[in-house]
Amino acid sequence: MKRNATAVWNGSLKEGAGKLTTQTTTLKDTQYSFKSRFEEGVGTNPEELIAAAHAGCFTMQLSAYISEEGFEIESIETKCDIDLVDGTIVTSHLTVQAKVKEITEDAFQQLVTKAEKNCPVSKVLNAAISSTASLA
Repeated sequence: MKRNATAVWNGSLKEGAGKLTTQTTTLKDTQYSFKSRFEEGVGTNPEELIAAAHAGCFTMQLSAYISEEGFEIESIETKCDIDLVDGTIVTSHLTVQAKVKEITEDAFQQLVTKAEKNCPVSKVLNAAISSTASLA
C-alpha cells in the first residue's frame, strides 16, 4: 500500500504560503504558512498533521489489540501533543480515554503500551513517545 500527499509553496519562508492536498482529497488545497506553523495564523502545519496521524494510527492499533483480546470497545479518544524544539520534533505524547467493557486496568495499560510501541507512525517518529491512559 502506498499513500501520498502534495505540498505546493509559493514565496519566501515568512511571507509565502502553501497548500496541501492528500491523495483522498480530504485535504484539498489546505492552506499552511509560517504563521500557521510558528504563530497563530489560519491553516494547518506539519506538526499538527503529524499529531493527527499519530493519534489516529495509535487509536486504530489499540482498537485492534483490544479486539484481539476479546473485549468490547465502546469508545477510544486519543489526543496527541507534538513538541517541536529548535526545529526537531522531540516528543509525541498520547493522552487516551477509553470505554472498554470488562477490561482490567492492568490489561488495558499493557495494550496501550503495546500500541504505543507498534503503531506504524510511532515506528517512523524519531522522538520520545509517551502516553497517559485512563478507562472511563
